[in-house]
Amino acid sequence: MTRRAVVTGASSGIGEATARLLRERGWEVVGVARRAERLDALAAETGIVAHAADLTDADAVASLAAWLDETGGVDALVHVAGGARGSDRIEDGAADDWRWMFEANVLSSQRLTAALLPQLRRAADDEGHADLLFVTSTAAQTAYPGGGGYNAAKAGEAMLVHALRQELNGEPLRVIEIAPGMVRTEEFTLNRLGGDKDAADKLYEGVEAPLSAHDVADVIAYALDAPGHVNLDLVTVRPVAQSAQHLLARGPLKTR
Repeated sequence: MTRRAVVTGASSGIGEATARLLRERGWEVVGVARRAERLDALAAETGIVAHAADLTDADAVASLAAWLDETGGVDALVHVAGGARGSDRIEDGAADDWRWMFEANVLSSQRLTAALLPQLRRAADDEGHADLLFVTSTAAQTAYPGGGGYNAAKAGEAMLVHALRQELNGEPLRVIEIAPGMVRTEEFTLNRLGGDKDAADKLYEGVEAPLSAHDVADVIAYALDAPGHVNLDLVTVRPVAQSAQHLLARGPLKTR
């Protein structure tokens, strides 16, 4: 039986790469994002099913859940959507940016979990297991100057995942967290820095082979395709050039 995954954030970056890769591996994929035009283009190219929704809107999440239920349910939630706004120090932080980051990273995770758990439980009863996979960040693990709002939001999401895994103990539901370090995508840093392309490019300057969206998607696909009794609680994935959140090599990697 073909398994069905809901992939959020599917209009770009890690979400888009994950939707593509899961389709290649035989999954039925429902791609969710705000930008309908980009989703429709991805659907035409890959065969995913597009569903436009703003996951910071509780009514939109409820509508998504109802539509999924009517069209066959779901076997895996792959929650990639989220994001960062701003790189201000805490004393200079914009409350609206912090509020949006909490909505986009934490409350969207809670809403999706609550809305889709009944369907995931049915899938687990039918097939032996179902999956809830969340893409957080190494920003959830280590604070850094200028990252306070994003650190707090991603740490909040990570704690939600850890608590959820314990709350679902005894059920055949895998709860998986993938925490990427430096990933170079077309939009994440650009959006965070208000569209300043020079500043975004500078972040990656001299870094040999930062992760790509496909690199993270490959880890996600592995976690979902692993045998049903195997749970990857937390996978931290970084480029070799980034040995810790604060320790980044610039220039060619070479042995001493």
